[in-house]
Amino acid sequence: MLLMMSVSCCSAFAQSSSNIQDTVTTVKMMDSVTIRSFLYLNAVKPLSPVQGTYIFSGKKTESISLLQLPADVTNKTGRQVFAKIPGVFVYDMDGSGNQVNIAARGLDPHRGWEFNSRKDGIITNSDMYGYPASHFSMPFESVEKIELVRGTGSLQYGAQFGGMLNYITKQGDSTRPFSFESINTAGSFNLWSSYNAVGGKLGKFRYYSYLQKKSRDGYRKNEHTSSESEAIILCYEPNSNFSIRAEWARSKYVYRIPGPLTDSMFYADPKQASRSRNYFSPDIHIPSITVNWQMGSKTKIQLTSSAVLGARNSVQFDKPTNIADTINAVTGQYNNRQVDIDHFNSYTTELRLLQQYALGKQTSHLAAGVQYMNNDLHRTQLGKGTTGADYDLTLVTPGWGRDVHLKTTNIALFAENKFQLLHHLSVSIGARIEMGQTDMSGTIAYYPDNAIPVAIKHHFPLLGANFSYKGSKNIELYGGWSQGYHPMLFKDLIPASLYEKVDPAIKDAKGYNAELGVRGNWKFLRWDITGFLLQYSNRFGTLAQTDNQGNFYTYRTNIGNSLTSGAEIFIQADWILHKKIGLSIFTSTAFTHARYSSGNVKSGNSNSNIKGNKVESSPDLITRNGVTIRYKRFSYAVLYSYTGETYADALNTVAPLKATGAVGLVPAYGILDMNVTARVSKNFELKVNVSNVTNKQYFTKRPTFYPGPGVWPSDGRNASVTVSVKL
Repeated sequence: MLLMMSVSCCSAFAQSSSNIQDTVTTVKMMDSVTIRSFLYLNAVKPLSPVQGTYIFSGKKTESISLLQLPADVTNKTGRQVFAKIPGVFVYDMDGSGNQVNIAARGLDPHRGWEFNSRKDGIITNSDMYGYPASHFSMPFESVEKIELVRGTGSLQYGAQFGGMLNYITKQGDSTRPFSFESINTAGSFNLWSSYNAVGGKLGKFRYYSYLQKKSRDGYRKNEHTSSESEAIILCYEPNSNFSIRAEWARSKYVYRIPGPLTDSMFYADPKQASRSRNYFSPDIHIPSITVNWQMGSKTKIQLTSSAVLGARNSVQFDKPTNIADTINAVTGQYNNRQVDIDHFNSYTTELRLLQQYALGKQTSHLAAGVQYMNNDLHRTQLGKGTTGADYDLTLVTPGWGRDVHLKTTNIALFAENKFQLLHHLSVSIGARIEMGQTDMSGTIAYYPDNAIPVAIKHHFPLLGANFSYKGSKNIELYGGWSQGYHPMLFKDLIPASLYEKVDPAIKDAKGYNAELGVRGNWKFLRWDITGFLLQYSNRFGTLAQTDNQGNFYTYRTNIGNSLTSGAEIFIQADWILHKKIGLSIFTSTAFTHARYSSGNVKSGNSNSNIKGNKVESSPDLITRNGVTIRYKRFSYAVLYSYTGETYADALNTVAPLKATGAVGLVPAYGILDMNVTARVSKNFELKVNVSNVTNKQYFTKRPTFYPGPGVWPSDGRNASVTVSVKL
């Protein structure tokens, strides 16, 4: 089998594609090389202890290559792409891969908003403080590898409980001035996707650019996705110590939403739709510039400046499932739809330093920096849209029911020092200081203007510590503890009606991650086993309250705390059965115990104690197990994924709400996938993927807000064929 490796100082995230040694000495970078290896190089690997201007020593980190992954990359099938990262919960809202909805350790998977999401080290979260979901949707054909750093490493890049999720883009062939790659996929539900990229190196300049277009009808009726993505990357390297990288990336898709179902509708026919006129379309641009400067053999500096610009657009008949979207008997037309548009203007500048120094006979490292964010999320909602059936954001009546700004200015100072006490023992201590404020202002048609302004200060220190002990060359014991927080979301600060009030003293969620693990390899085995704790305090929710006149209202505030504990287990065994035959078996399993340790939530016109209840969308067991057989240039892979049952609400309601399906138990499910890959030559590859072989009818979550409360069926059996060509 072939593994193509490209290494360059212009690879963003400061050589994150390379496994550099624990040093910052000047290195002569290699051009692209081809390495032949029979072994399937898709085992999860930890990141280097020191990488670019980051320190990852003693932290739970994972990196997986997508170059030869036996997965449906075109549709970004999460259980396949993240199969070897234990504990990743995948929310399958649609099968087209419009968004990556994942979480770990009992957190919320909605658009991955518990992660600090990045592309080549550049933040892609739409608004880290107001709406941290990542609406940017890059094609996975453009991704070389995915890096995941759990929450104990958060001090250096942010304070997200989930950690950092970094997608490393392909860099092109540096051995020649021009190269071309084309990846084309056809499949079920009229799937057609075409990804085309060019790249190369001309003197001191290097470039890479891609264009992707995709169309897919979807598993359900009235479902369709049309998407496109583009990116241009230019890098100038006058010498081996200095480089400038400029990049612009964009993604846009229009998703025709089939609507939620009730439980009875789902069990009668999961393919049916409750809506035909609902659409969702984010159009996101991410420009950035990165400067890397190695000032000497022991000092490295990185400066990045980037933005997330664009809009999240939707036009929907936004009513509960039991209200049908039918012709109005009075007007003879459909009812008017609701238009909502979020405008993102998020700017980030970050200066980072990595300093190497001697501590006794050992080499230690200091990573430090400052991050400045200036965001303005402009939310316009409740616009009166057309009565038509196509994607149309036109307002038939000017003005918005909600026209609100959420502006954030924040400065974060951070530093982490890796003390190399002995050759095999290191201890890292770090701190991050957040200093900022978020202000909400604007107008809401149904709410008094003087009751709208809300100001939330982000002023607090965050601390953390890690250790790494390598008892032998092949085994490492690691662990750490780090504080984190989660800003209050824009949606949680906006009252839905006059019967709702927002606590003026509402606080950001806060808590910590702690973990202890062992990873290593021995002969044919490799493993990474971790135990963890995640404390999540000041969780958001609603309470039932009464005013002085005895009238009930809903109070949006902090309602309690949760504690999640568990174990993440990854074990892989590889055997060479014959000089032309290889066998690989793995298990990626997580046991998670996510429970409310205190709290009360609204239940009708009263409040119920939820201490001891399960946290929403947090299965006790997620296990993925796979077998891969390789013969010469052919491979055959089978993956079985099992996800335990979950609840949709903090009350742990078992019986589903018959009218809408908005709450209730989400049953456990097991899915079987298969993949066959033929690497005909180094320039040509054929891949066949069959997802959900047994045609299991299942759903993964009952969302309480977008895209609508109720049951959202996941895809049944579907297949695709991918042809990849490199010239």
